[in-house]
Amino acid sequence: MGGGSQRGLRRSNRAAVIDELRIRGPLTRAELAEHTGLSRTTVSNLLGDLIGRGMVTDGSESTAVPDAPRGSGRPSRKVRLDVSAGVAVSVDIGARHLAVAIGDLGHRVLARRWIPLEHGHDVESGLEAASVLVDELLAEAGIERKFVIGTAVGLPAPITQPDEIVASSNILPGWAGVQLANELTQRLGMTAVVDNDANLGALAEAKWGAGAGGEQVAYIKVATGIGAGLIHDGRLFRGVAGTAGEIGHMTVAEDGPVCRCGNRGCLELYAGGEAILSAVQESEPDVETVDRLVDLALEGDQRCKRVIADSGRHIGVAIASLVNLLGPDRVVVGGELSRAGEILLDPLRTAVSRSAVQAAHEAVEIVAGELGPDAEVLGGLLLVITEPWRFGADQLLSRLVPEARGQPA
Repeated sequence: MGGGSQRGLRRSNRAAVIDELRIRGPLTRAELAEHTGLSRTTVSNLLGDLIGRGMVTDGSESTAVPDAPRGSGRPSRKVRLDVSAGVAVSVDIGARHLAVAIGDLGHRVLARRWIPLEHGHDVESGLEAASVLVDELLAEAGIERKFVIGTAVGLPAPITQPDEIVASSNILPGWAGVQLANELTQRLGMTAVVDNDANLGALAEAKWGAGAGGEQVAYIKVATGIGAGLIHDGRLFRGVAGTAGEIGHMTVAEDGPVCRCGNRGCLELYAGGEAILSAVQESEPDVETVDRLVDLALEGDQRCKRVIADSGRHIGVAIASLVNLLGPDRVVVGGELSRAGEILLDPLRTAVSRSAVQAAHEAVEIVAGELGPDAEVLGGLLLVITEPWRFGADQLLSRLVPEARGQPA
């Protein structure tokens, strides 16, 4: 084999090792050999080179996410991509909160923070708060911007693809029609992409949470609004226009009230956080947030328990349709309302059992999410890690495999 062919083969093998570490996170040498199909000797030689270059760290901790419920067992001798290989930034903007996280390509969270936002905040105040918090966390983690691969932004709204325009949103109505990716790219000085927050929650729960190990996973976010993220054959499914999973706008009453999206009787109008808060506030006007409503339900307040159970029944009927159509092996329920546990899940599961095809119902497991309020912001890190081409694949390729851009091996 000629020298050029040998260099090409080595470059290809190196790229395979890097890809496995990027997608799967920390791995042992044996696991790398198994996943790449390379011999252990070849893997060891490649790792020796990558460790020497400072792109891979040897013998580091194996946990993907600090305090994650899964993967946090006894540390083993694994290798992972070093922070110098690249960094991901994630921004989660909700109706009342902003969360930002910084993570490396080795699946470590380097910094994260959650702050409240004023309900009904506009685009300018939301983006300014996000820009400031990103700057603060990069400084806190000691990360220079040159190491950032890209920024993922999650919003509780349909995001049309490929233009990444915010469609109509009951949760952030003032944000409709805004092309946030361009705006944030200019503000942050690094490439940003925008996705639906439930999609990001699905990525995180399927990788690090209650959906881990499932190939067909549906993540249902139940908060101020209701959305779904769908994992099909291990990958995020967005649909042709990027709006797959908008379960909150499934019609549950054709003669119901008109939704902001233009349809009548959407699920969100009956089972979303705003709807059940309105129902409770008729008798308990001081209950102003979903978190407070859940707290009261967990303390035994019968009115709060009833509206959450009613919400679960409505959502269960919608999930039954999803189960019939897609046949997932796991449905993960997250979002603020999921903290109610069985108060929500028991009537939800009952509604699914009554409305879904028996075989599909028997094959699906319906569980509470494990990552809590961090699911969406952690999913944004995974979006950058697993879909780097959306942020400029050449940048990542030249950083991790230098000779691919004509640099010396």
